[in-house]
Amino acid sequence: MNYVNNIYLLGNLTRNPEIKYTNEGIAITEMGLAVNKKWTDKNGKESEMVDFFNVTTWSSLAENCAAALKKGDRVLISGHLNLRSWENKEGKKYNITNITADIVAASLEFDPVSIPEKNNLEKSKKENMKKEKVKIT
Repeated sequence: MNYVNNIYLLGNLTRNPEIKYTNEGIAITEMGLAVNKKWTDKNGKESEMVDFFNVTTWSSLAENCAAALKKGDRVLISGHLNLRSWENKEGKKYNITNITADIVAASLEFDPVSIPEKNNLEKSKKENMKKEKVKIT
């Protein structure tokens, strides 16, 4: 029998990744992720809801996340769900659902990326062509 436990989330980090190490020296990073849902109802009213998730990464991925990411960054996460359950001294039961990420990728969806303008590229090409002509003659 096969089982599937995969989750993909696109959202923004709600806090800076916090890195810790196990007694064996394995890196663990914990971060918060907010995923917004927007919709318009049949009357044309726009609504929005936000879901918050705790995300854990391990080993080199944890170290990379701690070094490269910060609160507010938009990320795409691929991973699986974990359910932790325990009971306190008074007998009250607790459950926490956590996401263990296998892949974390920064999204460039809204980030401004510095791309040379077309005119600058054309100017550069023309200058290179002039330099090549000078060398030939």
